[in-house]
Amino acid sequence: MKKNKILILTILIFTIVSCEKKEEIKVHQVDEEQMQAVNKLDVKVVNANDPVCGMSTAEFLSDTIQYKGEIYGFCSESCKNEFAKNPDKFLKN
Repeated sequence: MKKNKILILTILIFTIVSCEKKEEIKVHQVDEEQMQAVNKLDVKVVNANDPVCGMSTAEFLSDTIQYKGEIYGFCSESCKNEFAKNPDKFLKN
């Protein structure tokens, strides 16, 4: 009976510690994306605003993609990836 309690307590502690580490990683990923926005690229792009989220590329340019011979700028890799799925959807706006 005592061994069962110890085993259950060990599993419970492991579960709590594992969940805390996952949360730390998630917070770190958000900070990484914010840092990309702060570290602006010095590249000439054809768009004044990120076509996905609307942020100013003059202030927040951190990633680019070439499409149909033009270089488009984005505030983050996630916006660039969303644009790459269907560029014409965002360029018609």
